[in-house]
Amino acid sequence: MSCKPIIFKNVPPDVFKCMKKKLQDAGIHVPPGNRGELSGSGVEADFEWDGKSSLTITITEKPFIVSCGAVAGKIKGFVKECHGS
Repeated sequence: MSCKPIIFKNVPPDVFKCMKKKLQDAGIHVPPGNRGELSGSGVEADFEWDGKSSLTITITEKPFIVSCGAVAGKIKGFVKECHGS
């Protein structure tokens, strides 16, 4: 069962690149390019970035005991960290 898509509106190229690196540093597999599947820690998610500013992440798999909100919060944290850099 997938969660509701998370849509980020203000994600310029530098923030997208930073976010991908932070996810990889956290042990999440992130494929190259602007779309694909993130996976790690029992979580899988599809992502699609329009190359300019809009990023959509849809969590497709997660541990039963973890809520969609908890996973979404973690992902939002990575985006927030990159906006600060």
